[in-house]
Amino acid sequence: MRESYLMAVSAADDAILIPFSRIRNYSCAADQTIIIAADPAVNDPTGTDADQDIITLTITADTEVAVLKSLAEQLLGAQASHGQSGVLMVCDDVNSVFAHPNILSCTITRNAV
Repeated sequence: MRESYLMAVSAADDAILIPFSRIRNYSCAADQTIIIAADPAVNDPTGTDADQDIITLTITADTEVAVLKSLAEQLLGAQASHGQSGVLMVCDDVNSVFAHPNILSCTITRNAV
């Protein structure tokens, strides 16, 4: 089966494309914040393999459950697309494209520990 990807764009020159197989978890870290953690695209420079790439989504207050459910459903739908690869655009701040209407913006952090 071909791989599908999750994509985020936080600025004109800041984007990330993560294979679904590298996603570690989605979590609600605080009110108005969802974190998507993934295995790092670049090996850990410290050698501890403790780091990860992170997409931080800013969302409308008190919509965490709805956004998390929607992202999970879209992820599962993309995986079940009969062997077709695809890209799930979770957040594109440049073009105002979001996977859910309550996603407001995002930031990308690479090799976060």
